[in-house]
Amino acid sequence: MEKNLFYIETYGCTSNKADSNIISNLLFKSGYTETTLEGAEFVIINTCAVKQQTENKIKSRLKELYNTYKKESNKYFIIAGCLPHIEPNYIDVVKKIIPNFSAIIGLDNLNDLPLIFQDIKSGKNNLVFKSKSSIDKSTFLIEHPKEKITGIVPISEGCLGSCTYCCVKNARGRLNCYDPINIVENVKHQLKQGIKQIYLTSQDCSTYIYNNTRLVDLVRDIVYLDYKFFLRIGMLNPKFIVDNFDQLISIFKLDKVYQFLHIPIQSGSDAVLKKMNRPYLISDIAEKLKILRKEFSYMTISTDIICGFPGESEEDFNQTINLIKWLKPEILNISKFTPRPGTKAKDMEQVNSRVIKERSIRLSKIFRESLITINEKWQNWEGEILVLHEGLKPNQAFGRNIAYKNVFVEDYTGDFGKFVKIKIYEIDGFNSYGFLK
Repeated sequence: MEKNLFYIETYGCTSNKADSNIISNLLFKSGYTETTLEGAEFVIINTCAVKQQTENKIKSRLKELYNTYKKESNKYFIIAGCLPHIEPNYIDVVKKIIPNFSAIIGLDNLNDLPLIFQDIKSGKNNLVFKSKSSIDKSTFLIEHPKEKITGIVPISEGCLGSCTYCCVKNARGRLNCYDPINIVENVKHQLKQGIKQIYLTSQDCSTYIYNNTRLVDLVRDIVYLDYKFFLRIGMLNPKFIVDNFDQLISIFKLDKVYQFLHIPIQSGSDAVLKKMNRPYLISDIAEKLKILRKEFSYMTISTDIICGFPGESEEDFNQTINLIKWLKPEILNISKFTPRPGTKAKDMEQVNSRVIKERSIRLSKIFRESLITINEKWQNWEGEILVLHEGLKPNQAFGRNIAYKNVFVEDYTGDFGKFVKIKIYEIDGFNSYGFLK
């Protein structure tokens, strides 16, 4: 096997993808080359812990890797990401699944990977690293291949919340906001390489503040950069639109910012939200969303709902259904509740799993029905989109407009990563179809 070859497998959120980009770039600069799983000397699994389903998938994958490669002494496994750190004894769980692991690294140990690889090569095994200090991940300047269109820039890590269902807080820790000077420089560095779409990411972008720099100040500094690109703001806590509504309005009025709002409401019941320790009322959220819909009539709203949170009654769930019927979000992420390690919700009285499944099916059906007519207002729309990749059939491309809408462009033979003017001629549920103007 050729030496200094690595392979990385990434699970979970955009923040995890940003971490994987940092890991890859650090290794490139240290003389390593990315390759396939089969050919790699170092195999990095960047894990996620937010859902039981994802945890099960990763555990199954680690077991598969162990069984496949346990007799190969020159293949080294490094476990990164949230999963090993969601509770104090979870590292023991990982050890049982893949006893031949070379290292488990903390979320702030990315800098140390080249040195850790040297230790592994010298014969060290079962290493565990958990940094006690936080790092500013926006200082890592990413180098992209020429064909890359989307760049990710982390603006913070951790959060201020204490949601009773979330174990990610155990891994990511308290909020650490990054220096805006570093963030803007990072964005600029990526735009210079031809990146046309930037995602700002964190566990909760709404908590960003660095000295006197607020989220809106940071976004303004970014969009003022003299490049043509779209900027997507990551997830915002619903409390942000209650407490900082003027800031939110100002952000969406800025050129280049996708009119895309990801706001995980989680339940339509105030009683359930209280058990979740989510500090807002549905009436307050609804009032602000009503104004947003009026101010930005084409805005794409994405939300998350947890079905079957402990103690959720049928009445509570009906309130969630009513919320979704009223809001008509363009994107809905539905999760069936599963208790996560080290959380208060794990010790609460659980809802029957059959009831949870039935509720998620009902909610999915209502959402799908809303999609039939949700995009009719886009019929005959004319404007600019960013072409991202191939479509579903020959000479068709996929792109997004300023409201983050799916647009398929017919008879497109140009390059990806270009801004083009189109006219939408057909709407089919969530998707729209256009031709070049």
